[in-house]
Amino acid sequence: MSEKHSVSIKPARNLLGSLRVPGDKSISHRYAMLAALAPGRSRFDNFAPGADCASTLACVRALGCNVERDEKGAVVIEGLGPQLHAPNAPLDCGNSGSTMRMLSGILAAQPFTCELIGDESLSRRPMKRVIEPLTQMGAEIHSNGDRAPLRIIGAKLHGIDYSPLVASAQVKTSVLFAGLLAEGKTTVAEPARTRDHGELALRAFGAEVERTKNTVSIAGGQVLHPLEAFVPGDISSAAFFLCAASIFPESNLVIDGVLLNPTRSALLDVLAAMGSRISIVRVEESHGELVGTIALVPGQGRHVRIEGALTALLIDELPVLAAIAPFTAGGLEVRDAGELRVKESDRLSAVTRNLQAMGAQVKQTDDGWRIPGGQHLHGAEIESYDDHRIAMAFAVASLRAEGETLIRNAGCVAISYPAFFEDLEKLVER
Repeated sequence: MSEKHSVSIKPARNLLGSLRVPGDKSISHRYAMLAALAPGRSRFDNFAPGADCASTLACVRALGCNVERDEKGAVVIEGLGPQLHAPNAPLDCGNSGSTMRMLSGILAAQPFTCELIGDESLSRRPMKRVIEPLTQMGAEIHSNGDRAPLRIIGAKLHGIDYSPLVASAQVKTSVLFAGLLAEGKTTVAEPARTRDHGELALRAFGAEVERTKNTVSIAGGQVLHPLEAFVPGDISSAAFFLCAASIFPESNLVIDGVLLNPTRSALLDVLAAMGSRISIVRVEESHGELVGTIALVPGQGRHVRIEGALTALLIDELPVLAAIAPFTAGGLEVRDAGELRVKESDRLSAVTRNLQAMGAQVKQTDDGWRIPGGQHLHGAEIESYDDHRIAMAFAVASLRAEGETLIRNAGCVAISYPAFFEDLEKLVER
């Protein structure tokens, strides 16, 4: 499917069945980057298939590491150790803010100069949040008004104590990766707890990481070892199917092998508050990450308000929660979500415009929405804004609308979930 391809969605009666979702993006990015720093062969089954993680693999390859798929489809990376090779050309991060921000932490400590570039969308996203701490650690970084492209002049880094103003797992991971390669100790004190995949990945590769409440520390100079791991299913991808099932009374959905990290599973609490009955079975631990099977049966719930630290934990799932909110019994209020304005699109405005196009009542605030429940929506022409999460969120909403919905530029789902529409159709009953 080309990015400009449009997809037509017809109404559904319910969702039935089971599926496995692709490997988690957040973990795949971090595993690939740390594998580059771990001398020897690392191997990852179920590595995320989307374009974002492909951008990370391409950058790792350009930095001198051999990257390939083995006969079983697993990603295999031959790591070089803490010192990588200077690339022959700018490192293209595509649409992936994760690649640009987190890889910057590693590049800041390399004995060479390189440039990070991205597509039009990525070039609009804020990079000051990583430029500032990495500069404090000793790197020299030039940018286009605190946006990409970034020209990073690597240096011998020193540890710092850093308190970011914005709660961001990408920023935390970037600083910790730099801290691993720096002299001394590096500490990040977050304003609110964010997903901890960076810390868990570092431990999986053999590093010692200290954590107390919202503060994380790492000592520089630690040597990583290669890792073989199965990447758990991406709960942010599973969210679209769980939300779709939650708005049809006769649905029954099972998703196997899903990441259940406590910093990512707040979605399940929200869906339960909205009325769904959720069961979790066959829970296992894999390199510090919890993995299990989720079963969902819908029901009637109450009004839900998401704010503060909960907003930070749900930042990727907020668009689809907003998209289904009109169909819930109690509706939804979201606060403290200004970060949505600087994602792949202005997701606050994108959700509002698309819901209004479908006839929904929605009040957009400076940092969120108020969306009443019990509404009836109609099919419409929906704009994805070239944003994968907007396209998938409104594919879900379209299933409950009256009449057909056309989602423009739907091919952008390839950023994270190339087979999304095919997997959705396998579960839908009409």
